[in-house]
Amino acid sequence: MTLSVGSQTSSTNIIRIACIGDSITWGFGYPETLETKLGENYTVNNFGASASTVLFASTKPYVDQPAFLRSRIFQPSVVIIMLGTNDAQSTTLSGIDTFSSDYKKIISKYQSLPTDPEIWLVTPPPIYENDYDWDNTILEQQVIPQIHQVSQELNLPLIDVNAALTDCPDYFGDGVHPNAEGASVITETIYQAIAVTI
Repeated sequence: MTLSVGSQTSSTNIIRIACIGDSITWGFGYPETLETKLGENYTVNNFGASASTVLFASTKPYVDQPAFLRSRIFQPSVVIIMLGTNDAQSTTLSGIDTFSSDYKKIISKYQSLPTDPEIWLVTPPPIYENDYDWDNTILEQQVIPQIHQVSQELNLPLIDVNAALTDCPDYFGDGVHPNAEGASVITETIYQAIAVTI
């Protein structure tokens, strides 16, 4: 897969990458270090929104956050979506069957942009023991299978950050959010997937 000319900004050859996600994207540095690794021909913007979900029927759906609007105004050439951690909670479980359809609606908003961006889906990292409501069983049995389903149905590439961080509890200070080592693995996994294609 190669980036088409129509996916680049008209005034420069800079490739614009939008990182979509929750607090794991917003607050732990992977978009910034990804930009450094990719080099001067890329600009990577962080559009994470802490506590946000794919599910529309939650207290904080990503589509209702200012970051969602800003990410589309950015007119990206590439969109990297890593959402799903906050959908893996008992409070959202009753609506989990709509995850794939809600995810497709989010994706469609990026597919309709005039830049015709490449879209990459990313499985979120595992959830380890924590003092909150995040549940790795829900993530592994409900959320991630639906991300795989959407990837297959829409023929979109999938980056498996979840697998890259399996059996790495020491990389998560509170069981959910990565420390520096965990963030580095996220960056490297995404970089290795996209660097050969864009």
